[in-house]
Order: sequence, then C-alpha cells, then structure tokens
Amino acid sequence: MNILLFCFLAFVLYCAHFPMLSHGLRALRCKRQFSVSTGYVGQEVHLVETVGNYGSFIIPWLRLESRVSPHLRLGNQSNLVISHDAYFTSLFTLMPHQQIRRTHRVTLLRRGIYDVGSAALTVGDALGIFRYTRNQNLSARIMVYPELVDENELPPLITQQLGELSRHKQLIADPFLIRGIRDYVPGDPVRDIHWPATAKMGKPQLRLHDDAARTQLLVVLNVQTQTIQWQDRPGEQTEEILEHAISLAATACVRSLERGLAAGFAANAGLDDSKDTTVIMPMEGIAHTEELLSVFARLSTERRQYFSRFLDSLKGCTDLDILALSFYDDEDIQAALDGLKRQGNRVTFHLLEGGGPSA
Repeated sequence: MNILLFCFLAFVLYCAHFPMLSHGLRALRCKRQFSVSTGYVGQEVHLVETVGNYGSFIIPWLRLESRVSPHLRLGNQSNLVISHDAYFTSLFTLMPHQQIRRTHRVTLLRRGIYDVGSAALTVGDALGIFRYTRNQNLSARIMVYPELVDENELPPLITQQLGELSRHKQLIADPFLIRGIRDYVPGDPVRDIHWPATAKMGKPQLRLHDDAARTQLLVVLNVQTQTIQWQDRPGEQTEEILEHAISLAATACVRSLERGLAAGFAANAGLDDSKDTTVIMPMEGIAHTEELLSVFARLSTERRQYFSRFLDSLKGCTDLDILALSFYDDEDIQAALDGLKRQGNRVTFHLLEGGGPSA
C-alpha cells in the first residue's frame, strides 16, 4: 500500500512538471542569424543559433525545428538532424540561466534569397510524456549572388569584348580630368600612380582620369533557351544552363566595373515575381556593383517577353557597348540588333551553348 501511495505521489509530482515546462518555454530567448548577409554560390557561411534559458527551471530537452531550402546544404554535426533536405532540427538541454551558442556550416548551392528564420520550439520532459510548442520568427535571411566564373574560363568572345573595352577606355581617358583615386592593382599604368596620395596612405594609389567619352557596357541576356518555347518558365533540364548563363553575365558586369568601366544589365525576365522585364542602365562604382549583384540574385528565369521584342524596346539606348547573350539566333533577333546599331550602339552577339532549335 505504501508503495502504491509512493508511486501515486511521485506521478503527481512528475505531472506538476508540465506547467514548469510551459513557463520554461516562455522564458526561452532564441536568435538565429547568418554570419554574412550576402554570399556567392559555392561559398560556405555560418548559421549561428543562440538559445538562452532565462528561467529558474531545467529544460530537459529543447527541439528547434525549421524548414530549409534544398539549395542551402547544412553540414553534418552532432545535435543536428536533417531530414529529406527540407527540415533541420537542433537539440538542446538547458540549465537555469544558461545560454548556448551553436554554429552550423552552410554551403550556398544556388543564387536567390533564403529565409530560415521561422522555427518551431518544442520543450519536453525527460521521459517524453509532456511537451509544449510555440512558433517563432527568428528572421535569418541571406542573399546569394551567382557564382563568378574565372576570367580564364569565360568564352573567348566575351574575354575579347572586355579587353577591347579596356583598351578603348585607355585611349579616350582625358589626362586633364581627374575624378578620384583608388588602390593600385597589378596591370595598372605606373604613370598614373598618385605619389602624394601613396605617401599619405602608405600603399600605392592610382589616379583616376575621367573619360572624354564614357565607355558603357550593357549585358543583355535572353532567358529563353530554345527557338520554340511554349512555356514562359523553363523546364528543370534547362535551369542549370540558365544559371551558368547568368553567372557569365554577372562575371562580365563585375569584371568591367573592376576595370573602371560603366556596366549595366538587361534581360527579358523580371525580378522576383515582377511581371516587368529588367533594365539596369550602365553606371560605375562599388555601390552599383552591389546593386547589380542583388539584381542577379533576384532575377527570375521566367520569360516575360520574346527576345527580339525586348531588344526593340531598348532602341532608346545610344552610344552603348551592348553584349547580347542568347541560346539561339534567328532573323528577328538579328533585325533587332541591327536596329540597335543604327542608334549608334556597338553590338556584339554571343551564342551560348546548351540551347536547342525547338521545345
């Protein structure tokens, strides 16, 4: 009889732990953030979780569960469970007034904007009889830029175009128009070193000349991969070649900006869910580089307009160096390119690999 009474009292006391768990969940403070706000495809970053128990009760176990995009690959670690590339779960045991900081390795597999901030927090007792759950938005976002191709791996026509633009800029630079200085990099002309600024900064500084006529590159991408494509959205088989084409376009823009040229980007696709096409006119500077990279990260692969019609819409542009990238060529495209040439633009057409004549 005494044993039964003891077991009953023990069970009652154990059940009293459930309200403590509820209170313990309210006393939890969770935060999650990426180590960087932006990154490139292929880069490894860190996702940092900070969990604190600000109550006076032990939390035997805490499960922090979130949905994760398959384009973010988490490294295998202890206390981390990944199921079907869709959910990942972190497990914690927290003493009163204890804080735990945990870092997960994340490899960025595809460009885009990702949010892994929404999480379900579940606490439970040691035997797993009782549990209490609440949802929380931890606001962990990262923007992934496309992978930049090594310049040696760029198609020869694109490399040639960048080289000609650089030489053209050197020819038209006005030695009497100075617009600033920057760090010297190998390959810059020694004659343009700004010696007073070099002495002041402690490292070589280059004098930047303004141009008598600006060299402006506009990279134009056709997201339609086949001459006949009934659907606006490409199939899964063409996604990879489109991603590579976007990487080529991003590389051409970034390398041009690094050379001090003005660069812009246009495509017959929109940003995010926009129904409009994309046109970013050429500009210079670091801020414009970041703007263009964010455009490439947000660029949809869904066609918004046929390429020849999109090129016709650019006929208001003049005095640009236009690099057109397309998976196919036809009479309508060449006619539209001729129209751009008549507007005073210098046009280079590059045929990308991987397209096809029909859907």
